[in-house]
Amino acid sequence: MKESLDFIYKEQKELSHFGGIAALLGWDQMTYMPSKGSPARAEQISLISRLVHERVTSETFYQHLKGLYDEQNNLSEKDRIVVRKLFHDVEKARKIPSAFVEKMAKTTSIAYAVWQEAREKNTFTLFKPHLENIIELEKQYCEYVKLPGHPYNSLLDDYEEGMTVDVLRKEFAVLRKHLVEILQKITASIVYEKQHPVQMTFDAVQQKQLCDILLTRLNLPLDRARLDVSTHPFTTSLGDDDVRFTTNYQREGFLSSFFSTMHEAGHALYELGILKGEYKDTVISNAPSLGIHESQSRFWENMIARSKPFWMYFTPVFQRIAPDVCKDMNLESWYRSVNQVRPSLIRVEADELTYCLHVILRFELELDLLDEQITVAELPGHWNQKITDFLEVTPKTDRDGVLQDMHWSAGEFGYFPTYAIGTIYASQLFRQFSEDHPTAQDEITQGDFRTISQWLSKHVYQYGSLMTADDIIKKTCGEGLNSKVFITYLKEKYNLLYDV
Repeated sequence: MKESLDFIYKEQKELSHFGGIAALLGWDQMTYMPSKGSPARAEQISLISRLVHERVTSETFYQHLKGLYDEQNNLSEKDRIVVRKLFHDVEKARKIPSAFVEKMAKTTSIAYAVWQEAREKNTFTLFKPHLENIIELEKQYCEYVKLPGHPYNSLLDDYEEGMTVDVLRKEFAVLRKHLVEILQKITASIVYEKQHPVQMTFDAVQQKQLCDILLTRLNLPLDRARLDVSTHPFTTSLGDDDVRFTTNYQREGFLSSFFSTMHEAGHALYELGILKGEYKDTVISNAPSLGIHESQSRFWENMIARSKPFWMYFTPVFQRIAPDVCKDMNLESWYRSVNQVRPSLIRVEADELTYCLHVILRFELELDLLDEQITVAELPGHWNQKITDFLEVTPKTDRDGVLQDMHWSAGEFGYFPTYAIGTIYASQLFRQFSEDHPTAQDEITQGDFRTISQWLSKHVYQYGSLMTADDIIKKTCGEGLNSKVFITYLKEKYNLLYDV
């Protein structure tokens, strides 16, 4: 038994290192890699993916693990926890041929470069054949994994273990109904009628200064993390003490870089704080789902950075960094500006109220593509029609419509729902935090976020994958995924802002 334990821990450690190598290759591709490096990078990433898959699914590894799983009652609690989680993951991975993993990695790596070109040239037809290939591979994947229920469950489970299409359809139906109702009340209000888009432009130097101050106030350790620039902001972990996250200073939206930095910093803080100790370099020292990961970024971005106490601290900071731009702004105007509801085309720039409608749109389109209700060629038209129905705005270009996100180029079908799941979880965590620390708002006005970080560490970070995401929320908040909590949060906040 000791020999098998030593073997599986050694393998997990080396697999963790492989993961760091793959993450570094991906980070470089999305930040500083020369554009012509894409073909070679595709070969490199596909090789790493194949090697990792072969290690995970090898018969030797499986036999050691299976023996431990069968004798788990004789293991220590820590070893039993690791073996159970690892066995679940390996059983699933062994359903997927290594050749398929290599093919998917190569296909998506090439597709990402083409997506960038298509987005820049504003031409969906460039990306179309690559997306068609990816969707066929996604269908093959569903056939390999074959979880009960809708085929999409097999994709969703990779990002949100245990979640199903049936659960999401139910939650999203409730969420969509209420979001549309709230939005209709707001757009019919006098306040909405009188509001104007915020006309402020910060240059790249000012944006960077503001983001640097934000990261300092968050106590994000920049000897363990770094902020860079990419087309689409993201966060990735290369190791326990090497987390990379990005922003974009060129996006439209007067505070786009500031809020994307706050969003990605939430991910980075979670990666840096997640359970280590005796579980270092094991499957337990990972997030249990992308939904719980997203809850951290949405918590910081929306519940904290769009709160009035936050702007009590940052109003004078902005005035100091960009006095000419901010000369007419005060606390109340800042608070209303960053919470302004304005249906838009771009998901990452959507306001807090309409954001989840962008996610539900993508979820429905993914299901339609997998169910062959629509073709890839028809996708732009269906996208445009849905967003018009949801938000009464219509894209004039592919860049503002179907090409705006990188996720499909990466083969990340099943990923988008986690943004809404995470947003709901964030509202539940915020409600519980507010009950536990009713005076923390006073600390936020001073730019002090230590109580928040400590609470999140205790109630989210420390669990790693010891439990599923929903079980963490149940343990912390007393119930699992509940979109009604998010709806209540929105009504309490926006009814006051728009006097409805």
